[in-house]
Amino acid sequence: MLTGHYPRTKLAFTPTPIEKLDRLSEFLGGPEIYIKRDDQTGLAFGGNKVRQLEYYFGEAEKQNADVILITGAVQSNYMRTAVAAARKLGMDVEVQLEERVPDQPQEYYKSGNPYLMKLMGAKFHHYPVGEDEEGADNALYERAEILKSHGKKPYVIPLAGHHLPLGSLGYVDCAAEINDQMPDADYIVTGSGSATTHSGVLAGLRAIGNNTPVIGICVRRDRHAQQERVHKKTEIVMDMINVDKSVPLSDVQLFDDTLAPGYGRLNDYVKEAIKLAAEKEGLLVDPVYTGKALAGLIKLIRDGKFSKSDKILFIHTGGTPALFGYPALTESD
Repeated sequence: MLTGHYPRTKLAFTPTPIEKLDRLSEFLGGPEIYIKRDDQTGLAFGGNKVRQLEYYFGEAEKQNADVILITGAVQSNYMRTAVAAARKLGMDVEVQLEERVPDQPQEYYKSGNPYLMKLMGAKFHHYPVGEDEEGADNALYERAEILKSHGKKPYVIPLAGHHLPLGSLGYVDCAAEINDQMPDADYIVTGSGSATTHSGVLAGLRAIGNNTPVIGICVRRDRHAQQERVHKKTEIVMDMINVDKSVPLSDVQLFDDTLAPGYGRLNDYVKEAIKLAAEKEGLLVDPVYTGKALAGLIKLIRDGKFSKSDKILFIHTGGTPALFGYPALTESD
């Protein structure tokens, strides 16, 4: 196991299953679409963050931490899952809500992920800037110093790209699962935001000699900004797992046609993708990550990116609680 030398706290139900989306594939008249159900990793509605947090909590437990600090958007799946993991392991937890998505209805701030975090007893802080990863991290480290002065042992799960991406190791593990479950996949498609999942899958596949193209659908930055982020993180992950192999920049494939108007914001592509998944497959995808990623896959199919014989594996990274924060999805029905 490539990640075996890192401390890990088992949190996820794995391996997650893969299933074919027959009706959606038929409706789109294109390639065969399969889905890796990482929405079924367990722990408070599951999702990709459960795999990622196994390595952060492994390190936190190694350091005997008793309180976790994490930052993210108001509807952050990462924070919701971190709160659940902390509670499961008997730790206190403090979350910092960033204002990344302005002008949202009250449901956005009170239901979905923030509701669940409140239910689990997280302590809330607020950070007024939505695009300042360094500043958000620094605020957490300042809070950690205060906690230390009160005798606590805090552990910060950082956001900015220059920190060691321990979470990507969870998707190195997932890449090995995919290689075992579906070695004949022609393409793998995933949302690409922090790049933690994208870089882990790409590094994990290349490390074991699997050259299946991995296409990241941009959910936060355009493809030019995201490519550098993914490539840098992938190279770091390759070094972390002691693989002396470089991943070329050209191997980082990104698609941003369904990104506008930006992170966490709806558009017609995303609305259609969410409704198609629900109506054709009884499948729930969220507006921030999986809905936007599926929207990108659908547009790529319609643009003729794939042949009808291709087998596409879409990674469902979870996030379904965020659906409750977007009442506009059904207001026109």
